[in-house]
Amino acid sequence: MEMTRLRKGERIDDLEVNGFRIIQNPSFFCFGMDAVLLANFARTGRKDRVLDLGTGTGIIPLLLTAKEKASYTEGLELQEEVAEMAGRSVELNHAEDRCRIRQGDIRQIEEVYARGTFDAVTCNPPYIKETSGLHNDTAAYNLARHEIAVNWEDVVKAAAYVLRPGGRFFLVHKPFRLPELMQTLQAYRLEPKRMQLVQPHEDQEPNMVLLEAVQGGGQQLTILPTLVVYNRDGSYTERLLEMYGKP
Repeated sequence: MEMTRLRKGERIDDLEVNGFRIIQNPSFFCFGMDAVLLANFARTGRKDRVLDLGTGTGIIPLLLTAKEKASYTEGLELQEEVAEMAGRSVELNHAEDRCRIRQGDIRQIEEVYARGTFDAVTCNPPYIKETSGLHNDTAAYNLARHEIAVNWEDVVKAAAYVLRPGGRFFLVHKPFRLPELMQTLQAYRLEPKRMQLVQPHEDQEPNMVLLEAVQGGGQQLTILPTLVVYNRDGSYTERLLEMYGKP
């Protein structure tokens, strides 16, 4: 019966966290390591209400729910078909009382939520400016990786709007955009408080950055030890395996 819920091209993947699974369709966009790292990096409490902006497959709300890192999580997704698929993943895990997916536009956040209604916000936003980089043939992939439907300032503005005073914003992005990331966060009174760089190998430069900003926080930034993904032999490092919940 469960398999009849799948649409053409969809599959069910095991998240290996408390039995949770996710529906994905490679024709759209499947989650990557950046989403897993962000869900682990996010310091959310069991009593928190958390919103994930541009949730895609719903991976971050599902992981936060599976790890019991929030009392309630919600994902906002622009693409109707993708939001519907993510909603079926919530149903697949019988998590409707703790997790919800909404279809909506980050740029019109005021039409979806009241101001200051969440304790924390997460986001794995498009990394690449619309005019930069090679575009994929798949429209859903382009929307996920390029600033076509939403840009960085749109994301920050939305996060600042829905966060309560003292609320926390967690994101993953590319290190080469750090100056712009910091400047825009501070412009919306989201003060960067914690940062961790991620590098593929020990001898390579970082290709991801994880950031935590606090609504109305003070000016003090903690830089965590850099996370290395792969050992020299190509296997995952011990720290990375811990994040994936594997021995």
